[in-house]
Formats: sequence, C-alpha cells, structure tokens
Amino acid sequence: MTPAVATLRKGEGRFLKSGGLWVYDNEIDSVRGSFVDGDLVLVHDFDGYPLGKGFINRQSRITIRLLSRSEHTLIDESFFVGRLRTAWEYRKKVVDTSSCRLVFGESDLLPGIVIDKYNDVLVVQSLALGIDRYKEQILKILCRILAEDDVRIRGIYERSDAKVRRQEGMELYSGFIGEPFDTQVEICENGVRYLVDVAEGQKTGFFLDQKYNRLAVQRLCSGAEVLDCFTHTGSFALNAGLAGAAHVLGVDASDTAIRQAQLNASLNHLEDRVSFRCADVFELLPELEAAGSKYDVVILDPPAFTKSRSSVKNAVRGYREINLRGIRLVKNGGFLATCSCSHFMDNELFSRTIAQAAKDAHRRLRQVELRAQSPDHPVLWGAGESYYLKFFIFQVID
Repeated sequence: MTPAVATLRKGEGRFLKSGGLWVYDNEIDSVRGSFVDGDLVLVHDFDGYPLGKGFINRQSRITIRLLSRSEHTLIDESFFVGRLRTAWEYRKKVVDTSSCRLVFGESDLLPGIVIDKYNDVLVVQSLALGIDRYKEQILKILCRILAEDDVRIRGIYERSDAKVRRQEGMELYSGFIGEPFDTQVEICENGVRYLVDVAEGQKTGFFLDQKYNRLAVQRLCSGAEVLDCFTHTGSFALNAGLAGAAHVLGVDASDTAIRQAQLNASLNHLEDRVSFRCADVFELLPELEAAGSKYDVVILDPPAFTKSRSSVKNAVRGYREINLRGIRLVKNGGFLATCSCSHFMDNELFSRTIAQAAKDAHRRLRQVELRAQSPDHPVLWGAGESYYLKFFIFQVID
C-alpha cells in the first residue's frame, strides 16, 4: 500500500532541513492518503520536493518523526540491523561499554526509543507511538548484534513510564520483557561499584550521561572536603571518595536515593569517608553557610528545573540560588562543579546565570572545563534537544 503523503506549509520544516528529525503539527499543510496514527508517511515540502519518511501521530505536537531522508528506504529488519549495528560500533570506539546508553533516540536516527545497558541487562524506554510497534524487534536484533561480540544479555526491563508518553496518546508502562530477573543490577564505572535498581530507580535506573564528568571530578578530590548536592544514589560522592577525599557529604531529598547511596558506599568500603544526609538542598545550603562550613570541592548536580520554555524564568532563579549558595561554601582556591540537564537552559543562559551568582557572592570564577554528556549520548547537530547537559568546573577565588 502506498504511504500517505504529508505536505509542509511554505517556509516550514526548518528543524528538518537543518538536520533534525521532527515535524511539528503547525508545520503541516495537509496529509493525503489513508493512514492511522503510528503509520509511516512520506514527507514533502510545499512544492512537492521529497524530504523523507517517518512515523505520524496526530495526537502529538511532534506529529512526524523522521526515520529516513529517502522516501525509498524500506523500513524492514535490514534497516534496523543497519541502524543498531552503527550505534554499537560507534559506542565501542568512544565509551566503556560495560554500562552505557546503546541507543539514544533521535541521535541514533531511531526517534523515540532509548536503550541502556547495565552490565548484562538492557533497559528500554519507548516514547513514541510509531517506534513502539518495532520495540521488540529492535531488542531482538540488538541482542543478536551484541552476541556477535560475545556480549550476552540475561534480561530486559521496560521503563516506558515517562509522562511524555501521554503526549503521544500512550499509557505509561513498566515491566519485564521476557523472563523475570533480579532488578538490582551491579555495575562498575570509573572503578566505582553501584547497585542499580532498573525497576524503581530514576529514569532507567542510573544517570549514565555523567560518566566522564564524574571521572573529571575525581582529579580534584584527593585529600579534599567535598559537598555533593543532589547526590541521588551517591555517584559523584563515591567518585570523590574513591579518589581519596578526606571526607564527603552527599545530600539528597529522597529517602530512597539516600538508602541506595549508603548501600553503594558499603559496596565500595567507603563508609568511613563518605556519608549521606536526607535534606532539601535549598534549605541545607544556607544552614551550612550560617554555620561557617567551607569545602574544597562543591558539586551541584540538580534535576532539570525546567522541562518547558514556559518555566525557564523560574528555573533561572533556582539555578542562581543554588550556585550562589554553592559558591559561598567553596574555600578560596577550591572548586565548584555545576551543571544543568535541561536543554531549555541553553549554554549561554546557564553561563549568564552562574556569572550573576558569582557576582552576587562577591567571588571570581576561573573556568577549568566546560563539558557535556558522555558520548554514548551523542549530540545530533540540528536536533537541539539532544544537547541538554552542560557541566562546568570552576576554581573559585576571592
């Protein structure tokens, strides 16, 4: 059956033409032909010029997600084999693949699906209606490709429980794909051991995107007093402890996260140097400042304060507040590691916010590094949403 044809309005399709994969609802002039949501359609410019082939879903503001720039591409098993093999070969070159993100949606030209590998377990998150139809086929192909390199997968868990699925008209779901297994999975990253809860942990269980940022912080922490804010399950704190910090305090508002962090500290025999406190960071930082506390290294790894353009102003206030407080707690000559994981908080805006915080704190910042997410979360130019993590390391001086 001939696919339906979606025709763009004149002057639209700017994201698509700049290298992205999305077509928004207000960019489409007409869709002609028979289809149901989730089907493949051809995409034409206003003058009939072919732009490619992708999934359509009229329930989503992102109405079409492009799979190929050629309308003649067959979306069959060999297509997915090619995409997945390319993704795996790329990661073998750029990251430690013992635990990593194997598929990063649009950045791997497979829009709407994320697949993480934790040791010998896969966790999949399917966020778009069209790709969801191919989810199990994709996983079978991926396991077959991994097996060619003697990488055996003992279990797969689905974490399609993100609220954005509702914007696609999809129900939230999590559960096993195939045989059940122990969902507490041990991994090792940068020499640190963790128990990752793939069923109940944040996102798919662990924040793999900070892998090499955690390693960069290790270099600063030998003999240091370290404060790790928004520690989650203790990843930055444990990297600091492993690097020989004199003492590390990790803080998070989640009891569950703190319990997991304490288990991870025990797993690495770091209980004597790494401790954790369950507290609201926004409340604790002024208390530490009032008490005269000072640290050699302060790490700020907050959750995304904004997930939409409409809340950016509130996010700016939040980032300015924690960076102001964090800067004040750093000893002269000490270090601040600070980041934002929202792509709406772009690099320029985040930089200005930190600069204002430093001015208000009457401190100067000497930039050591500007980093991004780990390369297993590649940035696809033209797809702005794929560049989301900005990670600064500064030396703080009076």
